[in-house]
Amino acid sequence: ITAATVSSCTKDFVSEHYTFYRPVYKTTDEVKAGIKSTAPATVTSPGKIFVKGSHVFLNELDKGVHIIDFSNPAAPVNRAFVEIPGCRDIAVRGNYLYADCYTDLVTIDISNPQNVIMKSFINGVFPWRYYSSGIAYDNNKIIVDWVRVDTVVRHQPGVNEPWWNDMPILFSGQTAFNTGGVAAANNGGTANGTGGSMAAFALLGSRMHTVDFQNLKVVNTSNAAEPVYVKNISLPGWNIETIYPFNDKLFIGSQSGMMIYDASQPDDPAALGSLEHVRTCDPVIADGNYAYVTLRSGTECQGFTNQLDVLNISNLLHPVLVKTYLLTNPHGLAKDGNTLLICDGSSGLKIFNAADINNIQQTSAISSMETYDVIALSGTAIVSAKDGIYFIDYSNPANAT
Repeated sequence: ITAATVSSCTKDFVSEHYTFYRPVYKTTDEVKAGIKSTAPATVTSPGKIFVKGSHVFLNELDKGVHIIDFSNPAAPVNRAFVEIPGCRDIAVRGNYLYADCYTDLVTIDISNPQNVIMKSFINGVFPWRYYSSGIAYDNNKIIVDWVRVDTVVRHQPGVNEPWWNDMPILFSGQTAFNTGGVAAANNGGTANGTGGSMAAFALLGSRMHTVDFQNLKVVNTSNAAEPVYVKNISLPGWNIETIYPFNDKLFIGSQSGMMIYDASQPDDPAALGSLEHVRTCDPVIADGNYAYVTLRSGTECQGFTNQLDVLNISNLLHPVLVKTYLLTNPHGLAKDGNTLLICDGSSGLKIFNAADINNIQQTSAISSMETYDVIALSGTAIVSAKDGIYFIDYSNPANAT
């Protein structure tokens, strides 16, 4: 804001230059109508990834989902784009895609990627998006975008002008909203796909578990086309970010620590053990008796820690830190046998031999991309990066290409 004072005999006026962000509204019906297939689109703001069969689903932040056929990983084919306003998290069960649509959960039949069909819409599953995406005062309208407006206002100092109260508007620099960062399986049934370590949606058996700021939610997906919201469980941590299913356990990463929940009772997950750490971002995966946690610094995470922590989880009630390995800025990670893959931010994808958890050794790296998340599938790694999606052959871990 800049100001200039103009004097007169009786009054002083100030001209102030403001940058406003005015909301663009749509009704919930308009948002639902916008869920549809379109032609393959260019990847511009890639987010989270999910794999089902020979297709990878790549989130385009707040816009929708790319459906990419990687039957031949050396020549993947972008099949279609599914427009889903406000989408940031996804999962696939059978021929059905689950996604957040701002505050709501949408189920989409993806049997034909070129002509998807919306099957169900559950309102209010993700109420925290009221604050991060912005819901209008009329709860039948959703803020889907923000338009910048630069203007000059001339007024008397100390006088409350009517325009000031003409809300809703946001000023430049406020953080009340976020505009984004950073092929459908042909086999039917109800088989679950595989998500990355940065996922906030996790499929485990016939249930989908989702996490947000301080909550774990349970959704019954027994009828994959018509999921049913079951319950919300308040979590003891805060700034919950990720969830990873392993056997009948849920490994939950937050900015304050890792939590383990027992999901053997599908509709009533119960807390087991946890391990606190300094404030930092915290995706986690598990493999047998060990869990692998990457901690990183960043604007939304604060902190100054950039490392891999290996935890012994043989006693699920009392996880124990075994060893720490320093990294550059680690994000998502995956493990395939003794091969550990870590997205180390601007340092690219790093591949390690983790046969000995006390002596994990880097075997190769691909440093030509800024990486976010990875899914490892028997020699092929699918990597979400700042500029798109990559398919990496790590069948020879010492010479990944």
